[in-house]
Amino acid sequence: MAINVNTVYQTVLLILNKEQRGYMTPVEFNKTGQQVQLEIFETYFDSLNQQIRIPQTDTDYADRVVGLDEKLSIFKTSGNASYQNSLFNLPSQFSGSGKQQVTTTPANTTALTLNYTINAATASQISDGVTNVFVNSILLSEFEYSISGTTLSFASQPIAGNAILVDVYPKEFYRLGSVTYTNGAYPIQELERVDKGQLYHLLGSNLTKPSTTYPIYTYEGSRIKVYPTTIVSGININYIRKPLNPVWSFTAGTGAYIYNNLTSTNFELHSADQTELILKILLYAGVVIQSPEIIQVAASQVQQEQTNQKS
Repeated sequence: MAINVNTVYQTVLLILNKEQRGYMTPVEFNKTGQQVQLEIFETYFDSLNQQIRIPQTDTDYADRVVGLDEKLSIFKTSGNASYQNSLFNLPSQFSGSGKQQVTTTPANTTALTLNYTINAATASQISDGVTNVFVNSILLSEFEYSISGTTLSFASQPIAGNAILVDVYPKEFYRLGSVTYTNGAYPIQELERVDKGQLYHLLGSNLTKPSTTYPIYTYEGSRIKVYPTTIVSGININYIRKPLNPVWSFTAGTGAYIYNNLTSTNFELHSADQTELILKILLYAGVVIQSPEIIQVAASQVQQEQTNQKS
């Protein structure tokens, strides 16, 4: 269950105000919240690695592993990889592609526009992802368009009848999981990941050469190369993504910030981590408002909270 971004921000402000130790603006809170969420997210993997090293005779081992797996479950996802130029792209971040078709008649050029709304993705998905824009299957350079929120703007007006395709991919896979292949004729095959050095040796022998029954792949940046190269479809990728950036969105009122629930993004951490999240934001708040006393108090509280969780 996600942690409400407004609850966290109001709690932080309440503590700072109660202790008369300064103020944190929404912009400062959003930047700090993003950093703290990522730090806590990364501790999930450190904790999981520690549990793996503990002898499994420990009676609480299974419970701890299940608890960590539950925290990570929201970030586990999968999708079909699209094939392009001999490589497979990462799965699209949203279901389907944000495909827009310019359907005006050639004579009615006044109906064409430079701006189009991307309906299949949210502003958060777009800002937290990597966007590719295609016109008639041709990938555009970043100088040919811009995106603000969910509005796609072209540098020059498209031609009537052009097919405009927008794909949003996760900015970074935090961890690549299993890669599988199926063509309907065989059971689902899990591909083995190899590096370039291994690849050359495997391809050089008929005994180890990859096949549709035993396919392999290399990971090249944000794309994968599958062998044998006759495989051009049927690839599914499982991965762990990074959490979306939290956003406490607002409108400016008279001398105050007014919370906007519709355009805000909650923290994606497990609800059990809400206390640690608030304490660590307070720790950073001490830096923001240059108050060493807040740093000392918050650090002590965070340390005590972590000790309680471990025990």
